[in-house]
Amino acid sequence: MRGLIFWNLFAATCVVSANSLPPRNYDTHDYYAVHLSPSISPSDLAAHLGVTYEGKIGEIADHYLFKTLKQDNDVVQDAVEDLKRRRRKRELGSEAHPLDAVRFNQKQKLKPRMWKRSRIEPLTQRAGPPKGDVMAQQREIANSLDIKDPIFNDQWHLFNTQIQGNDLNITGVWLEGITGRNATVCIVDDGLDMDSDDLKDNYFAQGSYDFNDHVDAPKPRLADDRHGTRCAGEVAAGRNNACGVGVAYNSRISGVRILSGDISDVDEALAINYELQLNDIYSCSWGPPDDGRTMQGPGILIERAMVTAVQQGRGGKGSIYVFAAGNGAASDDNCNFDGYTNSIYSVTVGAIDRKNLHPYYSEQCSAQLVVTYSSGSSDAIHTTDIGTNTCTSSHGGTSAAGPLASGIYALVLEVRPEVTWRDIQWLTVMTAVPFDQPSDWQTTKIGKSYSHQFGYGKLDAYAIVEAAKTWELVKPQAWLYSPWMHVKQEIPQGDTGLASTFDVTEQDLKNANLERLEHITVTMNVEHTRRGDLSVELRSPTGVVSHLSTARRDDEAHAGYVDWTFMTVAHWGESGVGKWTVIVKDTKVNEHKGTFTDWRLRLWGECIDPTIQGLRPIPSASDDDDHDVTTSAAVHTTTVSIPTPTETVTSNPTDHIDRPVNQKPTETPLPSSTMPFEPPVTAAPEASASATGIPESFLPSPFPTFGVSKRTQIWIYGSLALILIFCGSLAIYLFLARRKRLRNASRDDYEFEMLDDVDDDEARQGLNGAAAGGKRGKRRAGELYDAFAGESDEELFSDEEEYRDEKPEREGGVYDEKRGLRGEGSISDGDETASGSGSGGSRRLR
Repeated sequence: MRGLIFWNLFAATCVVSANSLPPRNYDTHDYYAVHLSPSISPSDLAAHLGVTYEGKIGEIADHYLFKTLKQDNDVVQDAVEDLKRRRRKRELGSEAHPLDAVRFNQKQKLKPRMWKRSRIEPLTQRAGPPKGDVMAQQREIANSLDIKDPIFNDQWHLFNTQIQGNDLNITGVWLEGITGRNATVCIVDDGLDMDSDDLKDNYFAQGSYDFNDHVDAPKPRLADDRHGTRCAGEVAAGRNNACGVGVAYNSRISGVRILSGDISDVDEALAINYELQLNDIYSCSWGPPDDGRTMQGPGILIERAMVTAVQQGRGGKGSIYVFAAGNGAASDDNCNFDGYTNSIYSVTVGAIDRKNLHPYYSEQCSAQLVVTYSSGSSDAIHTTDIGTNTCTSSHGGTSAAGPLASGIYALVLEVRPEVTWRDIQWLTVMTAVPFDQPSDWQTTKIGKSYSHQFGYGKLDAYAIVEAAKTWELVKPQAWLYSPWMHVKQEIPQGDTGLASTFDVTEQDLKNANLERLEHITVTMNVEHTRRGDLSVELRSPTGVVSHLSTARRDDEAHAGYVDWTFMTVAHWGESGVGKWTVIVKDTKVNEHKGTFTDWRLRLWGECIDPTIQGLRPIPSASDDDDHDVTTSAAVHTTTVSIPTPTETVTSNPTDHIDRPVNQKPTETPLPSSTMPFEPPVTAAPEASASATGIPESFLPSPFPTFGVSKRTQIWIYGSLALILIFCGSLAIYLFLARRKRLRNASRDDYEFEMLDDVDDDEARQGLNGAAAGGKRGKRRAGELYDAFAGESDEELFSDEEEYRDEKPEREGGVYDEKRGLRGEGSISDGDETASGSGSGGSRRLR
C-alpha cells in the first residue's frame, strides 16, 4: 500500500495537464473521470480506492482521470453507492469520508467516431472561360500579392471570375496586408499532413496532438485520413508554388486527430480544449450521423470542456468554435438535433454553392448563424490534399464551408485580437450579407434578415474585418432561466399545434442583469411513439418565428424529446420583454400519439452591469432535474390549439436531379414583425372559439370538450361510440348463443351408437349425407357439420386418422362422441390439441 501511495503522489506531481496524460489503452484498462471537491487531493482518493491517478482532465477545474485494470464493475460508483448504503444502515456515522468529495464520476466507454461532413461532387459541367475584364483584375491582384500558386485561378471561392461577387470578398483584405498573422486555427479532424509543401511552413506543432494513436504528431495514417488536410488547406495553405492559397495564408495551423477511431468522452473533452491558450479557433467539420434519425449531443464532460474554453481560452476572451451545419438535408435532417451545432458556444455554418444556391445536402435550423461557399452547381472547393504537393478539386459539403469561416475569423483576430467569442458572433450577425434566393426570410427586431436555410446570410470577409477594426466589445454574458412550464396535454394531430406561453417582464430581465438577447434555448420533454412526426416552433414577443424542430420522415424513434435543448439565433438583439410561445405540433394523422409534458425557456445575452456579472457556473448533469421546483418568477402559461406554419421546400440544384428531394409542405406566410403574435386568452362565454382559442364543443354543454379542438372531440366521441356498439353487439351475440345451447340441451338425453356393421368408409359417407342427399347418418351428419362450420371434411379427417374424444362422461347420460363437438372450435393437424367452445371440450387427432 505504501508503494501505491508513493506512486500516486509521484503521478500527481508529474502528470498535471492534458498534454502529459499517459496514453490510454481501453483494451486492458478502465478509466474513470471524477470531479472532486477541493477538500481532497486526487492522490488521496486513488489511495482509498486502490486505483491509479493519471492526471488532470485538460483545463476543466477539479476534474481528474483514474485507471484500473479492466473489469466488469464500476469501481468508483460501486464505492459511492456502498458508502450510501452503509450510512443508511447506520454502519457508519456522518463523519467526513474521502468519497464525500466525489461530485461527479463517469466510467469511460469508447463511442463510435463522428461523421465527417464532406461531399465529393461530380464535376460534370465545369464553368466556361472567365470574362476578360474580370480575369485581368484577378491577374492584377495576384501580381500585387505575389501569388504564384498554380491553382489560384481555380479557387473561385476566393475570386469568382464567372459570377462576379459570388465569393468571400477577401482579396481586398489581403491587399491591406491582413493575412491571419498571429492567429492559430486548430483543425479538429482526422489529422493533417504537416509535411505537405502547402502546410509545413504554417504548421504549429505545439497546438497539435493525436488522440487516436496518442502521439504528438496528428499525421494521417489511414487510407481515408485526408479530410483534415483539405480543411487545413482552405484555412492556411501557404502562398507558394504548391496548389492554392488559404483564406488566412499566414496564420498558424494546428491539428487534433480524433476522427480516425473510437474515442471516449474524456478524449473528446481533452481534444476540443487542447492548448486553449495557444489555439484560438477550433474548426470542427464533423458531428453525429446526418441520417435524419439521430438525435445526439455532447456528454457532460464535453459541455464542461466547451464552457471552460469560452471562459478561460485566449486569456479569458474565449475560444472560438466553428461547426459545420451538417449534410443531412436530403434525409430531412435538421441541425437542431445535433447538440454540437445547436450549442450557444458554436458558430454553426451552412453551405451555399458558387451560384448562391442552397445545395441539396446543407441542413437548415434555427441554430444556424451564417453560410459560406462549398460544393454544388458542378463545382467544388479547390484546395490542398495529402501528399508533398497534391491538390484536390472536389472538396465539398458543409465540411468545406466551416473552415472558410474559421479562416475569416483568423483575419478578424489579426486586426482585433481582443474580441471575445461573443464579439465574433455579433460581428457575424451584423455584417453577414443576405442574398436574393427564395427562403423563409423574415426581418428581425434589429432590422436583419434571417433564414433557417441561410442564417443571416453569407460571410463577407471584407465587411467583417472592417467592422472589427472599430467594433465596441460587448459586455459579459448574462442569462435568465424560466421555471418549468407544465403542460401535460395530448398533442392534436394534423394542422393544429399545442401552445404554451411564458411572459417575461422588464423586472425579470433587470433581476437577471440581462439587457439584450443573443441566444435562446428551449429545453423540453415530449412523449411520443414516433419522434419524426413532431415539430416545434418558438414565437418571440415581436412575432419572429424560430422553427426549433422539423418533422423527419425516417425518424422512427419511440422516444419523443427527453430534456432535449433546442437553440435559436433568430431573435438576436431583441429586448426579451413579452410573451414567448412554444408550439408543439404532431404533423401526421396516424396511430402514433404524443403528449407535451413540460418546457423551460432560457434567454442568453449581454448584461446590463458588467461590474456585478459573474461567469456561468459549470454545467451540471442535474441542471434540468428541478422539474417540480416552484419559483417566485411570474409564470403565465396557456395551452391552446392553433394553426402552425409548415416548412419550406428544400429543392435540389439542377446538377443533382438524381438526388432525393427533401419534400416538405410549402411555406405559409409568417407574421410580420410589426404585428406581434398574441396567444389566445380566455374570453367571455359568448366569444367564439376562433376568437378565444378555446376549443368549441360540437355537442350540448353537458358534454366535456377535454380542452381539445372540435376535430379531436369528434375523434374521441366517435371512438367511445364504436366501443359502445361493440359491447352491445357482443352482449346480443352471447344472449343468442345461450338460447341456442338451452334449445339443444334436450338432445343430450338421446344416445347414438355407431352400428357394428358400418365400417369407416360408410361412416365417412354418412358424414357427407346431408350434402349428398343420403338418408343413412343424415341426423348425425347435420349435427356434426354444425360443429365444424366453415371447414371441409378433407381438412379435418384423413384415411389414416381416427377421431378420439377424451371428454369425460356428462352428468345425466353417456357422452356422445360426435355430438360432443357441437359449437365453434379450432383444430390443428397431427397430435396437437384442438379446442372448441361448445360442449366438445378438448380433443386430439391421431
